[in-house]
Amino acid sequence: MLNRFSVKKGSFHYNNLRCYYKSLCNTVTVNFLKSLLNSKTSARYFHTSRYSSQSLVLGIETSCDDTGAAVVDTKGNVIGEALHSQLQTHLEMGGIIPPIARDLHTENICRIVETALQNANLEIKDLSAIAVTVKPGMPLSLLVGTHFAKKLCKTWNIPLIPIHHMEAHALTARMVEKVDFPFLVLLASGGHCLLAVANKIDEFLLLGESIDNAPGEVLDKVARRLKLRNLPAFSSLSGGKAIEELAKQGDATAFEFGNQPMYKYNDCSFSFSGLKAKIHKHVEREEINHNIEADQVLPSAADLCASFQHALFAHICRRLQRGMLYVDMKQMIPEGARKLVVSGGVACNSHFRKYLSIVCAEMGYTLVCPPPKLCTDNGIMIAWNGMEKWMAGVGVAKDIDAVDIEPKATLGINMIEDVRSCNISLKKKGIKLLPKKVKC
Repeated sequence: MLNRFSVKKGSFHYNNLRCYYKSLCNTVTVNFLKSLLNSKTSARYFHTSRYSSQSLVLGIETSCDDTGAAVVDTKGNVIGEALHSQLQTHLEMGGIIPPIARDLHTENICRIVETALQNANLEIKDLSAIAVTVKPGMPLSLLVGTHFAKKLCKTWNIPLIPIHHMEAHALTARMVEKVDFPFLVLLASGGHCLLAVANKIDEFLLLGESIDNAPGEVLDKVARRLKLRNLPAFSSLSGGKAIEELAKQGDATAFEFGNQPMYKYNDCSFSFSGLKAKIHKHVEREEINHNIEADQVLPSAADLCASFQHALFAHICRRLQRGMLYVDMKQMIPEGARKLVVSGGVACNSHFRKYLSIVCAEMGYTLVCPPPKLCTDNGIMIAWNGMEKWMAGVGVAKDIDAVDIEPKATLGINMIEDVRSCNISLKKKGIKLLPKKVKC
């Protein structure tokens, strides 16, 4: 079975896949265009003059397991959107299986784009540009959206704007709130965890990133290990959401997780594999103590969720605090105008936001969290990132044929070694997030 990054760019297998999916997506796109031409376009789309004097960008997102499309204007108004979630399919499969995700993208992308246009009362020719996620992500999924967008742009002679998925997450908050550059951004999701300073639309300074797993990935795996899907109330929830809900009934001090990950390293990078190993040991011990069999759920599951969630978020917050001290030391963000933007699927967790608000209050930052709908993968954030690039005159593809996917892609300029060289200690500066014996 292919894992999410198993198809290496430039390899024989990759090049064959690229040719195959280019052909497949061309067929899908042609059928999509035929459906538009054969339908009574005037009846389905109402071209109104209110859009004639401003730019409109269509965003397409297929980097992982959600097929999203949206149209936004220059003011950040969402004119039309559509989203197909694969959550239930992958919950039943026990995780995201790349070929299945690809097939579902291929099956739904025409309908999703067409629905977004219908909801916007627009035709393709009304668009100023089309933005599409090309990096990073699962290669099989990225190929579907990228080739679909390229075909549309070439057919209708529309500019193409390739989008970095994490840049889009970082700038989404600017749609709903005034956030001026520079600002600090923390992205935590099922595929990434990173801390960076956003200086411009296309300029980021990477302060830290995960060296192994992503927090959302670990939360999902822990939820599966705890068999939370066997509880009716959580059967249709993602692993992270199930843990968040059950943790509300638990004691965050019930289980110890020892020293925080990477506590000896004075940098801003993250590590979650150690926490995952520790929670598995706790679960194994508890299953033996309670004689758990087959599909039974531990009676201590709520305490395990609360304790694990606390350990994971405390680790992120500690690395974040060091990043804030580094930013202050280097005077990277003006004092009095410091904002922390938090996005990604894990940022939807209310307990995590509570911890972040404590850190921000202590460090003199304003916490900015986009609505949960905009934190998870969607076409809106891709469209908005495309719009910001369009208005700034940067990032528009000069040669559409040369645009290709990048399954692995870093964010901005790597400053991790410089952070480490500053040797910022938190021994006497650590922020207490949870008093003893307080329930989440």
